[in-house]
Amino acid sequence: MKKIITVLIVLTIQSLAFSQNDYPDTEQYTKRLEALDKDSKVNLSSITKTEGGHDIYVLKIGTGNLDNKPAFAVLGGVEGYHLLSVELALQFAERLVKDESSALEKTTFYIFPNLSPEAYSQYHNQLKYERRGNTASLDHDRDGTSNEDPYEDLNKDGVITQMRVESPLGKYTSHPHDSRVMIRVDTSSQSTKRYLLYSEGIDNDKDGKFNEDLEEGVAFNKSLTYNFPAFEPLAGDFAVSQKESRALLDYLFKQWNIYAFITFGPANNLSSPIKYNAKEAKNRLVSSPLEGDVAINKMVSELYNSTISQKPYLQENRGTDGDLFQWAYFHFGRLSFSTPGWWVPEAKKDSTATSETKIKETKVSNFLKWAEQENVDNVFVNWEKIDLPDFKNQTVEVGGVRPFVMDNPTFNKVDSIAIEHTDFILKLAKQQPQLEFHNLKVENLKGGLKRVTVDLLNNANLPTHSDLGERSRWIKKIRIEIDTPKDDILAGNKIELVKKMKSLESISLSWIVKANGKVTIKAGAPHTGFTELNLNL
Repeated sequence: MKKIITVLIVLTIQSLAFSQNDYPDTEQYTKRLEALDKDSKVNLSSITKTEGGHDIYVLKIGTGNLDNKPAFAVLGGVEGYHLLSVELALQFAERLVKDESSALEKTTFYIFPNLSPEAYSQYHNQLKYERRGNTASLDHDRDGTSNEDPYEDLNKDGVITQMRVESPLGKYTSHPHDSRVMIRVDTSSQSTKRYLLYSEGIDNDKDGKFNEDLEEGVAFNKSLTYNFPAFEPLAGDFAVSQKESRALLDYLFKQWNIYAFITFGPANNLSSPIKYNAKEAKNRLVSSPLEGDVAINKMVSELYNSTISQKPYLQENRGTDGDLFQWAYFHFGRLSFSTPGWWVPEAKKDSTATSETKIKETKVSNFLKWAEQENVDNVFVNWEKIDLPDFKNQTVEVGGVRPFVMDNPTFNKVDSIAIEHTDFILKLAKQQPQLEFHNLKVENLKGGLKRVTVDLLNNANLPTHSDLGERSRWIKKIRIEIDTPKDDILAGNKIELVKKMKSLESISLSWIVKANGKVTIKAGAPHTGFTELNLNL
């Protein structure tokens, strides 16, 4: 009967996940989460509801003593416009339950599929634009009125793109090989047609700025405590000001077993690892990963690039102020890895171009060239003249790259991307700390005393603590305890605390005891797992 139920759960998950042909809306991904929750290895809970009434879900997946073995936090939706991130987190959970149950014997997974549900839902709204903020009312331009200068769909095409205004004061001009693309111009030049560039909309409050007070609130990925960008739009009045950010951090600080983070978001230290900066690492407020952690990042990056078929291209991104990726490392002390999961590949070079005609590609020009080569259509809104009272007697055009298309692949490619990233996370989990006892030796001494010696080994490719985690003193130390009464220990300590064990590092332990009978030696921490050695003295 149990086997039949498991099969039904798997079939339900498969039908929900793979029958759609576009990124799921809130209702669709909630049904998939509820289907997963029917499996005995899965616990689905909501850590809070946002101001807009959306649940922030977490899936706790594992077997056995979930809280006392290494755990990985997998997070999607840190940016609402990054639709792929939600699907990668969802599909990882689905494949983990369906095909990878053996991984749960040694590892627990906390999966947060969507941390920006209100921003994410903009993709499915009638007016589409790349939104970051939630539904909180926020005075972005601090003029005493909230949300009074939003986007407007001036050409009535259902998407928000850009406006270009012909002006001798403009700082942009058309790309010489693709007139659709705007590039910065040398303002000393007198020969090019120049444009001012804005997002699509009207200057509602007549302050000379466009769309600076949007109908959206705080961006989750701009609201955390590391380098909080105070007074910037979308950041909020203070760090962790929103229900969803506070609930997430409260939840994480109770999970002592979390060893590392994998965030699906715009930051990327996987296809292109972060470089060590000695000066920033030595600052009082550390702003560079420490040298040992940079070496780990390089090793994990090599694992990532050997697993993921897409080749790196224009992908160095250390993160942005107030984001989750950097908070997890600098303020939570865990190893933190992030990847967008997909990026626009490098377009094929024009073999007929000469050194005189070659112009450096921008992200947009490369994207449009790649889209044309791959027959990906409907990615650009052609520039169209409009009448706009804000710019009387000037040529104003609306157009540009359609929202979402440069950060998210077409949905038919998501399945293969998710398979590779599931494979990567499982490979990474196999590198986690693994404590083992070796070389046990018991010697009989005079007077009924016994000397017990044993080596504790971290038999893994990753250390038990990040360098920064060791320095922060927040992550629990490795506790080694022998259960003999303290008065029966003549040499050695009943409890030893070890700050950190490097990859394949071992430490020797020794006690002289006068005990007889059964004795247990236990070593570990929640984020490393525990190992026991049972003796009969």
